Amino acid sequence: MSNFIFSLNVTIPIFLMILLGYIIRKMGIISDGFVSAANKYVFLVALPVMLFKDISETDVADQMTGDFLLFCMIVTIVMFLLVWLLTYLFVKDKTMVGAFAQAGVRGSAAVLGVAFVENICGNSGMAPMMIVAAVPFFNILSVIILTFSADMGKVNPASEEERRQIRSKNIKKAFINILKNPIILGILAGLLFSLSGLSMPAIPAKTITYISNTATPIALIAIGGGFDKNEALGRLKPAIAASVVKLIVLPAVFLPLALLMKFAPSEIAAILVMLASPTTVSCYVMADNMKNDKVLTSNVILITTILSSVTLTMWVFILKSFGAL
Repeated sequence: MSNFIFSLNVTIPIFLMILLGYIIRKMGIISDGFVSAANKYVFLVALPVMLFKDISETDVADQMTGDFLLFCMIVTIVMFLLVWLLTYLFVKDKTMVGAFAQAGVRGSAAVLGVAFVENICGNSGMAPMMIVAAVPFFNILSVIILTFSADMGKVNPASEEERRQIRSKNIKKAFINILKNPIILGILAGLLFSLSGLSMPAIPAKTITYISNTATPIALIAIGGGFDKNEALGRLKPAIAASVVKLIVLPAVFLPLALLMKFAPSEIAAILVMLASPTTVSCYVMADNMKNDKVLTSNVILITTILSSVTLTMWVFILKSFGAL
């Protein structure tokens, strides 16, 4: 019951912030221009600073454990590629492919991870190392998928030569997008600062904390402010499918592998968050900024946020029953 109450305490405020954004947009307090500017601010400034802060405050060098890091890295890559492939094969509307694949895999590991693991284990355990191992790949693979999927279906090349040119252009574009993606740059900067052993002076540390604290609330208000009821209903079925993949299918496939690896309870808790946490709000920000389906993405965020209090508690109960937590 305590885990269920904790899950509600984490997820319900997220839902209420999204609802606040929707209400104040309807009241005319915020406009479409505010929503667009807020998304750009979160993407370019707040999220990179938040990830830099979280990772730079982690003693990466002291917590390196090979098997756990490799597991998080490999599983993250396999999840993304598998869901992307299956989405491309089975989703008829190809304009949804990027949003479905990203939102169906990418959870709130960085935002909710440490807090949830602390509730289960009494301390942050291996959550920071899971973030170091998985979150960079969350973002790199999201950039690749969203780049290749942007405006998919609008271009219908007539020849094989045109297809090769488009593929080559997309590969180059994906590489450039990875190099200049502010979220990835924030993660790399955090890693370098952590490994340097330097300490952050008080003034920049406080400034970074202030900026970091704006990321989630502004992103959630922007999601609510940009929510369109009619468009959302048109994306409901694929959103439910992506939510089932995120909360049920991926944990059911990969948690047994973690149990076979005989990881410690703190490592299992971190892996659970990586696999089964609700879709992160940064999915919406990236989908919007990279010209993918933001309506489908916001639907998945809403559904997984509401349902995760139940599904995460279910997974905790199952893992405790097996003696893994």
